[in-house]
Amino acid sequence: MIQKKKVKLTQGIIDIVTLTNTSGASVKLISIGAGVMAVNVPDKYGVIGDVVLGYANVADYIGDGPCAGKIPGRYSNRIAFGRFSLDGVEYTLPINNGPNCNHGGPDGFHNQIWTLIDSSDDSVTFEYVSQDGEAGFPGTLKARASYCWTDDNELQLHLTATTDKKTVVNLTNHSYWNLAGHNSGSVLNHFLRLNAIKYLLTDNTLIPNGVEAPVLGTPMDFTSLKKIGEKINDEFPALIYGKGYDNCWIVDSWHPGIIKPVAELVDEQSGRILVVSTDQPGIQIYTGNWLSGCPVNKAGRPYDDYDGVAIECQDFPNSPNTPSFPSTVLEPGQIYSRHINFKFSIKSNKCS
Repeated sequence: MIQKKKVKLTQGIIDIVTLTNTSGASVKLISIGAGVMAVNVPDKYGVIGDVVLGYANVADYIGDGPCAGKIPGRYSNRIAFGRFSLDGVEYTLPINNGPNCNHGGPDGFHNQIWTLIDSSDDSVTFEYVSQDGEAGFPGTLKARASYCWTDDNELQLHLTATTDKKTVVNLTNHSYWNLAGHNSGSVLNHFLRLNAIKYLLTDNTLIPNGVEAPVLGTPMDFTSLKKIGEKINDEFPALIYGKGYDNCWIVDSWHPGIIKPVAELVDEQSGRILVVSTDQPGIQIYTGNWLSGCPVNKAGRPYDDYDGVAIECQDFPNSPNTPSFPSTVLEPGQIYSRHINFKFSIKSNKCS
């Protein structure tokens, strides 16, 4: 079942779409940043609760620091010093994260109003056309975000893009998850597992240096279920740089176009489980280290640091400047195509 409404803001008309499946679980999507406003799924007692962070006021989704629920672009994550070159031409981007460009700059895709171009009882497609030169990127890029909400509580996201000029693109979803409920406080007691035995080393501005480091014996090891907060305060460079986890893990045995599970998030209290599957090569885990001061949430208070965790499936940060990383170049005639699926289920027994 689908419900649609329009909200008039000074920036334009906003579409809000709610998809409800046969069990009564639902998702709410917004045309600002093609974002996820709410995901309502049952816990182990059958009580439906909202597990994605979001705001009370629709207007707060524009220009929010956390980028809650939305699709950043044209390039998600960081590009060093806001510069990259294609075919000998250097392009300059806005600097908005230390010395770097992050998520395409302050006016990235996440802060734009996308167009609702298609919808049905279980799916929605938003489109955004980024003009040649927007935020410094070359080429007019047509991006689409297609969501499908299934009867078995899986939110499927298909991201596509085409360009009329050689460019770079890296799209993801930036939802913050708290399986105990969006307003339940810290997510650091959640358990996390990643199908990744390596992660990317970075400098102190969180730009990868091209080195793939093993997670074994470090706080970055989530190869088995482990509390997110177990080692978050360790004196470890990656954790010091980001005030918590804000790092990219390398998907084990990644192959382009192959969708497979890469992350599992578990909350013992509610029994909720989230399994994330993708065909992207990287998993950026961000533990909401700077959520304090965000707009008032759906329950009427601002979130605190670490109240949610983002599991951002994407290409690697700074790939345009790192030839050893998978290419993020898109040329005319090619179709950028990436999938991210969020599958919700219930587990009654405790983690071991």
